[in-house]
Amino acid sequence: MYVGKGTRTRVMLVAPLVLVIAVVTASSLLIVRNRLRFQISENLSADLTHSVDTFQSIEAQRLDVLDRENALLSNLPSLKALMTTSDERTIADASIQFWQVSGNDLFALATKDYHVVAAYTRGTSATPILRADIADAIGLPGRHYLLSESRLFVYSVRPLYFGSEDTGTLLGYVISGDAINNSFVQEISHASSVQAAFLSGNRVIVSTLPASLQSFLAQDTPTQSTHRPRVIAETLGGEHFLTSTEDLSRSASAPLHLLVLKSFDQAEHAIEQINKLVLTAGLIAIVAGILLMLALSRAVTRPLELLAEGVRAFGTGDAAHSLPQGGTLEVRELSVSFAAMRDQIHETNNALLEAERLATIGRMASSVSHDIRHYLATIYANSEFLVNGRLSPAERAEIMTDIRIAVHGTTDLLDSMLVFSRSGNAARRSHELVGTLLERTMALVRTHPDANGVLLTAEYEVSADTGALVDARQIERAIYNLLLNACQSSNGRAETQTVNAILKTTEDVITLLVIDDGPGVPSSIRDSLFEPFVSEGKQKGTGLGLTLVNSIASEHGGSAQLVSSGPGETIFSMSIFRKSGSAPTDKNPLESGVAIE
Repeated sequence: MYVGKGTRTRVMLVAPLVLVIAVVTASSLLIVRNRLRFQISENLSADLTHSVDTFQSIEAQRLDVLDRENALLSNLPSLKALMTTSDERTIADASIQFWQVSGNDLFALATKDYHVVAAYTRGTSATPILRADIADAIGLPGRHYLLSESRLFVYSVRPLYFGSEDTGTLLGYVISGDAINNSFVQEISHASSVQAAFLSGNRVIVSTLPASLQSFLAQDTPTQSTHRPRVIAETLGGEHFLTSTEDLSRSASAPLHLLVLKSFDQAEHAIEQINKLVLTAGLIAIVAGILLMLALSRAVTRPLELLAEGVRAFGTGDAAHSLPQGGTLEVRELSVSFAAMRDQIHETNNALLEAERLATIGRMASSVSHDIRHYLATIYANSEFLVNGRLSPAERAEIMTDIRIAVHGTTDLLDSMLVFSRSGNAARRSHELVGTLLERTMALVRTHPDANGVLLTAEYEVSADTGALVDARQIERAIYNLLLNACQSSNGRAETQTVNAILKTTEDVITLLVIDDGPGVPSSIRDSLFEPFVSEGKQKGTGLGLTLVNSIASEHGGSAQLVSSGPGETIFSMSIFRKSGSAPTDKNPLESGVAIE
């Protein structure tokens, strides 16, 4: 029976496991990545918020120091006396020592009407623009950032009074400041591990970032403070940053923003490393799971395969094939049940075969006994006639002929019985010319009484190779039975009957066609024609002739069959293989009938 395409059990076990592990691994990667990204973003946001707080703390400390320094300077009698001179050159020359004493990056003195009479900066000279920006900053209360040209200062303004601050006269103002330069920004960066930049509008005043990023930051900086850090991308290097902006414009003389940044690429790199670890762990889990499931599936399916082999072997007649003893409980139970069923079927089959064998013997005895009695009666009666001495030589010859016919009939019957009983045994094969066997058998059939009045002819190419590896005795018996069966088919006809034997050869097969012009095979026995003891419409015969033909043909790898039958033409065929490598059947017709192909 054709099983068809299907899925093996081990595939059904392994495939879902691989799918589950793959889905779980992919889901884990996605969840871990998103969770890590969120957590890192939160941590970086906390760092940026801490950086802004750190800047504000540093700013408050520096401003407090500047306020205290200015308070001390404003209380110096010498500085108050200098401001009462109202001479700009004198004030400018004398204020240098006060600047040097303060040590600040910015020092200036201004009159009460905001006119700057002295201004000094560290590193460069005070330009008129700086003096004008200082003058403007004095009149802006609450401001402590001074942006002039490209320089940024945190500053403190303290009024100078002649006398006490409550009742004295206002003499002018003392301005002290520290520059917000790279050193100051680096201080913020080191304190909080971030990058920092001060921007005014589209200008970067000072920054720890490389120049390649500063122009980008100037274009992307928001005008308002961002309470929530956001991610921006630098298009030149492809680097990502998490940024936070603090608007300092209310405390500055011009629009001013503090931008703190922290690289997001390092975090992304860490996430990628974790993803690789999770992916590697998932692949290892898949491989380990596959190996484990292959081992488990083999432990489960191997006993099933062995059981299936046992079932197939039993189907071919091997009742001794070993069955699996291991496996799961269900497989062991199934194996035990099948073994019990196999034993029961084997016992039942043996009983049926024995019953069929006994029935066959009974049928054979019943069929043969009548013919043997007939032949014996003929021999006995004619022997009594021979005792009578008054018989003429012609009469004696006629009686001897009858005795000879009875002896030949008995011999043929016994030979058929012997060949029939030995069918299925190993044949003694040799290389023979089937054409020669046909001619020899036809000559023997012509001497048979049933061949009287029958024209026997043979057709085959003389040059054709009719050689084959066969058992000559069996092949002769099969040809003899086919030809004699054809001769007996027209028993009692007055006109001459014709039986034609045609031998056809191919590279592998030799086929014999026997054609007679008799009335045909009765339809009632056509389906069982090659079964033992089937004989109808003939006055003589045991019904073993065609059974022997089919059995011998099967043992030589071929078959015998009724090709066609009707009034005036009946065709039987027998085919055999040339070589001994063909697969002859081992079935004995005594045990089971042979079906017509």
